[in-house]
Amino acid sequence: MDRNQEIASTQMGKLVEKLGSSTESYGEKTLMRFLIARSMNPEKAAKMFCQWKKWRAEMVPLGYITDSEVADELAAEKIYLQGLSKNGHPVVMVKSNKHFPSKDQVQFKKFVVHLLDKTIASSFNGRETGNEKLIGIVDLQDITYSNADLRGLITGFQFLQAYYPERLAICYLLNMPQFFVTVWRFVCRFLDKATQEKVRIVTSEEQKQEFIREVSEDVLPEEYGGRAKLVLLQNVAVNY
Repeated sequence: MDRNQEIASTQMGKLVEKLGSSTESYGEKTLMRFLIARSMNPEKAAKMFCQWKKWRAEMVPLGYITDSEVADELAAEKIYLQGLSKNGHPVVMVKSNKHFPSKDQVQFKKFVVHLLDKTIASSFNGRETGNEKLIGIVDLQDITYSNADLRGLITGFQFLQAYYPERLAICYLLNMPQFFVTVWRFVCRFLDKATQEKVRIVTSEEQKQEFIREVSEDVLPEEYGGRAKLVLLQNVAVNY
């Protein structure tokens, strides 16, 4: 951390206290994620941090979401946790043709938190450092209009932006059908520029090979050019 970052971090901490909260028990790397997300503006970062703490206390009072709270979503067997990429980022994969818009939006929002928390927790043993990032892979193979969940997509990305700042390293969209192009353009209206720049739509063979290199054959399933097997989210044990 350079001198300017140290100054910004200190200012942010004081502003958080003025807002009636505290950065105690949160390391510099955690605070830096909020600062980066708010263009190194301590005031905006402090406000975001306090909003995150308030949301977290309400949404995740236990500190994590249990499997039983999201049982219906887990039953669809649509999320896979594949291990760490070559750069040490946990890789989470979504099989979109197994997803259908949820009738229980409260459970769906808890599920988004559950999968993001578990993905991040899978990247460390013991205590997190605060700057862990994840790689998302969304496979759109064989999806139909009934799988296209605008509300769910927007919720997922908005949670990442508002409550998991700087947690997304990159998100790959694979096998996008033509009809989904319009869907994605609509979703992008709700994404900030920084998030949009982290999304890569894989179409050409060259892009596919780059995707394999970046993620690693060791964690990618065979059907995606790797050597691994698919591992369901609920079959991975983590320590929160």
